[in-house]
Amino acid sequence: MRKFTCFISLMLTCFIGHTQTLGGRCEGCEALLEYGDQPLQSTDTLPDFQKNEPKLVLSGTVFESDGQTPAEGVIIYVYHTNREGIYPTQGNERGWARRHGYIRGWAITDQNGRYTFYTFQPASYPSRTDPAHIHMTIKEPGKKEYWIDSVHFEEDPLLTTKIRNNMSNRGGNGIVSPKQQGNYLLVERNIILGENIPHYH
Repeated sequence: MRKFTCFISLMLTCFIGHTQTLGGRCEGCEALLEYGDQPLQSTDTLPDFQKNEPKLVLSGTVFESDGQTPAEGVIIYVYHTNREGIYPTQGNERGWARRHGYIRGWAITDQNGRYTFYTFQPASYPSRTDPAHIHMTIKEPGKKEYWIDSVHFEEDPLLTTKIRNNMSNRGGNGIVSPKQQGNYLLVERNIILGENIPHYH
């Protein structure tokens, strides 16, 4: 009986250990894996980039957990609303695209840890309850995917002090200050792997 009790105790320990997933609970993080056969590069252009304004260039450097060494081969998945503040669909979506919409993209960091997305500035939800943002999920080589703080825009009036204070800075600070360069708004979102990520080993 004692051996059986010990066995059950061991199984529960293993189960609890496995439920402590890297990054904690993450609904939809597996969408990062939905790029299929698409060859990933360090630069990606999201759908509807050409027909929307203001055009946005989101780029940055991904660093190892030391905050200094560039991290190569990290997959980054982004998605955001359209200019009406909704996640648009075309009717033929599969998987998480049915919720995330078709304005999404993937990139993989180069040898300098760099990535770039060409897109447009999203709008806040029609309810105006949340500031405009760009969702980000990342996957390091050999690790499970996890979400990091979304990109938020410094000048957004909906980005209140309360919202700022509630941010956990997962992967570093996600608040960016757009800079106009020609016809583009440039924003830099650097990422530090593992920073403020639960169960990161």
